[in-house]
Amino acid sequence: PPGDSYGVLPRPCHALVLLNPQSGSGRALDDFQAVVQPMLAEADIATTVFVTERPHHAHEKVRDEDLSQWDTLVVMSGDGLLFEVVNGLMERPDWKEAMKKPLCILPGGSGNALAASINYYAGYDHVAKKKLLTNCTFILCKGLYTQMDLVSLSTASGKRFFSFLGFGWGFISDVDIDSEKYRWLGSARFTLGTLQCLAKLRVYQGRLSYLPMATEQGSSPAPRDPHAPVPNGHIPQPAGTEAPGSPPHDSLLVPLGQPVPAHWTVVPEEEFVLVYAIYQSHLGTNLLMAPAARLHDSCIHLFYMKAGISRVTLLKLFLAMSRGTHLDLNCPHLCYVPVRAFRLEPRVAAGIMTVDGEALACEPVQG
Repeated sequence: PPGDSYGVLPRPCHALVLLNPQSGSGRALDDFQAVVQPMLAEADIATTVFVTERPHHAHEKVRDEDLSQWDTLVVMSGDGLLFEVVNGLMERPDWKEAMKKPLCILPGGSGNALAASINYYAGYDHVAKKKLLTNCTFILCKGLYTQMDLVSLSTASGKRFFSFLGFGWGFISDVDIDSEKYRWLGSARFTLGTLQCLAKLRVYQGRLSYLPMATEQGSSPAPRDPHAPVPNGHIPQPAGTEAPGSPPHDSLLVPLGQPVPAHWTVVPEEEFVLVYAIYQSHLGTNLLMAPAARLHDSCIHLFYMKAGISRVTLLKLFLAMSRGTHLDLNCPHLCYVPVRAFRLEPRVAAGIMTVDGEALACEPVQG
């Protein structure tokens, strides 16, 4: 998109490919050898393939390894493996430098939301499966990279995560986790999971609060062009507040035990079917949830669905979401707000929370 600045990978280029052979329907290694490797060889990109053998394997690899020998880290899997890589990099004492290393996602899972989002930002037609893999490999071959937003999430029990895709609670997270048992179906697992969760539609009680995009204290009003970068994306810290190597400070948040600041909005309703904070356009290959989102817009696209929606309307919304037209239905139960920060406090520990598709225990969280 215009206005973004790009870096370019060197030629010849050395890529570390982190690949999960179990992801999706288990074809990632075959697809890498058949589709990706011939294209990379032609583009003068040499690869070292690291095949993960267990959960957290990639996390440990990028946290502990000297990464200087590689020009880029390529993740060939679903979104879960990239979540491991990002959080492994953020645990390094030199995270500021490590996070400048270009990351590339090649779709090899059942979710592939970030790959679908990047395909969308690049202006390509909506595609899935092998075509999406070819498009993403082509983007890697071209070697252009740019910045991507991360969201800092912290939980009441003291966990801290860095998330590139989204945080969810309620219906969407239930579909994501309940459909794990249908992994062999590939992306069709989400369709089946949606129908099953519709049948037993649940309501979740809690309090949702947020800092709206435009009203941040001391910032200029949001630009009219939704694609223009938002000023004050990074709030400078007072000198000397951060030790070198310490993780970044959450300047917009107060501790979870305290009430949210007065200039935040507290949602009056406390019964939800779902809450989803997404920072990329796609929630899955066939779910264009936030058509206005961009890779680097300093914005959290917050969706919530109030209790009382009928199953038929909910299904209609999900079918419309495949084309990104769900907001045009003007459903009174579905609300969308662009925000800088949010907090969710469940009344009881009910339901699954997810970050970037990975399950979390249900507890108060803010980002």
